[in-house]
Amino acid sequence: MKTFLDWSAYKDAGLGDAYADVPRHGGDFAKAVAVCIGSRQCETRGKAVMCPSYRVSGNPNLSTGGRGRLLKAALNAELVDEALADPGLAAAMDLCVACKGCKRECESNVDMALIKAEYLAQRRAHLGLKLRDRLFAHLPRWQHHRWLARLLPRWRNRQPWVARFTERWLGISARVPLPEGATSPWQEPDAMPQPASDPDRPEVVLLVDCFARSYEPDIAEAALEVLHAGGYRVHFLVADPDDPDPRRPLCCGRTYLAQGMVDEARAEATRLVTALSPHLAAGRVLVGLEPACLLGLRDDLQALGLGLGAEGREIARRALLLEEFLARELTATRLDLPLEPTPRTSAAPDLLVHGHCHQKAAGAMKSMRKLLKILPGRGFSFVEAGCCGMAGTFGLEAEHADLSLAMAEDALLPNLRAAPDAELVANGFSCRHQIRSRAGRPVRHLASVLRDALATRKTEA
Repeated sequence: MKTFLDWSAYKDAGLGDAYADVPRHGGDFAKAVAVCIGSRQCETRGKAVMCPSYRVSGNPNLSTGGRGRLLKAALNAELVDEALADPGLAAAMDLCVACKGCKRECESNVDMALIKAEYLAQRRAHLGLKLRDRLFAHLPRWQHHRWLARLLPRWRNRQPWVARFTERWLGISARVPLPEGATSPWQEPDAMPQPASDPDRPEVVLLVDCFARSYEPDIAEAALEVLHAGGYRVHFLVADPDDPDPRRPLCCGRTYLAQGMVDEARAEATRLVTALSPHLAAGRVLVGLEPACLLGLRDDLQALGLGLGAEGREIARRALLLEEFLARELTATRLDLPLEPTPRTSAAPDLLVHGHCHQKAAGAMKSMRKLLKILPGRGFSFVEAGCCGMAGTFGLEAEHADLSLAMAEDALLPNLRAAPDAELVANGFSCRHQIRSRAGRPVRHLASVLRDALATRKTEA
């Protein structure tokens, strides 16, 4: 069985364990699946994230362990390709939202999100991809075209007959609006004033992801302002001059990996790593805004098989979310943001924070809490909920729209309704889109909240 991702990290998994239950086919991929020991701890309701589809359905096949059992059976079959196409396995894997909750909450740290990427690549090799899947996967290539990113979704969202047509033609739910691109997408400034060089403060490379770039450029502006206010010199990633398409913005490859298009994901990651190399040599820190993109680089880069070795490990070590970087600097007593109090306007918590699943899986919510504590005059609380249900493009897909709403209603939406006056904060793009679509509430990234509290900004205003 040929695998598409590099599973060599699992080459020693189960060695010497007669009860490891490693399937016959699949090599190191089979060992990654066999990390699941079948304890059924994932079938308890007490877990914070995993597994969203199991939480709302109660179907044991939709738990991490259930998927593990089905995959083991397929990899033990005589005809593996046919077994991987089994409808029961296909249904179970289709409803995995790749939240990575199992990577943290499972006692064996099963990475079902990455396993799903391999499974999708296997399926794609034999069955191909639907037009909708290609459309979503190629987001980094078409979204910087204004008419595609902004005008077409705007037209579709305002014309019910167009929404119904695209549901029948593409399988994109007519009941959920599409994100609309910004009037003016983010552009890296040609020149900008920088804080004075400080050997005690690390320099930063700000990774502006596809979503912030095309849909919410204010987030990138806010992050840049906050970092400068903290005294950090900021650099941006630009494509290498020898890049085949140097004018196209860089991308982590997440949208391709989510559809099982491993070769395309590898190509995008290669472009980004090439652009990042001189910054690594200069000792700079990579800071990202979107959890799925930044943590994908940290978590999944080695699996793309780029042969990075020590460089890949160094990227993983230096890749931090904005909140992780600022919290680390706060701990090191290097961060001193000039913040001013914001008066409280209601008895409800000032800020109600919903965490992206990947933030929770990486333990980044502790950093969110640490930063929110330094906001003067602001109370805050965290939404006790699992996945919002949007999960990238999952909530936009017609066959998943009802389940997506059920995930949101599991805890997120009731918590929002219980705090009608709270200001909402969510760092994940898909989380913000779900909240705006299903709750009709404004919601912001932490970078924007911090930026609006800067005393220097209020003085300039």
